Amino acid sequence: MSTPAHPDAKTAAERARARKAYVHLVDGERALDKLSTLDAVAAALSFPDYFGRNLDALYDCLTDLSWLPPGEHVLIWPGSDRLKAADPKAYLGIRSVLSDAQRALGPGGERADDRRLTVVLTTS
Repeated sequence: MSTPAHPDAKTAAERARARKAYVHLVDGERALDKLSTLDAVAAALSFPDYFGRNLDALYDCLTDLSWLPPGEHVLIWPGSDRLKAADPKAYLGIRSVLSDAQRALGPGGERADDRRLTVVLTTS
C-alpha cells in the first residue's frame, strides 16, 4: 500500500490510468470518522447494497469486487491523514483492512482472481 509520502491523488490517478487501471477515488472530505470513511470507500468502489458498514464487511467486499470489471482497481484515498488525526484507532483498523485486502488480491494471494486491488493513501 502506498503511503502519504507518495504522489498526490491526481498524480496517483494519472499513473494508474496510464497502466490501464480503473481509478476509484475516496471522497476524503467526507471520510472524517469510521462510518463516514466506510461509506466513502463503499461509494468509491460501488459496493453492493448488502455492504454491512463494518470492518469485516469491508474486507469481504474489497476481496470480492465481482461487480467490477476484471483488471486492476486502484483505490485512492486523499486526505487519509484527516481520519488518522481525528480517530487514530479507526484509521489503523481501516488501513489494516485495506492492506490485508490488497495482499489477498495480489499475486499468490488467497483471493487472487482476474481483479487486483491497489490502495494509495495520500495527504491531498
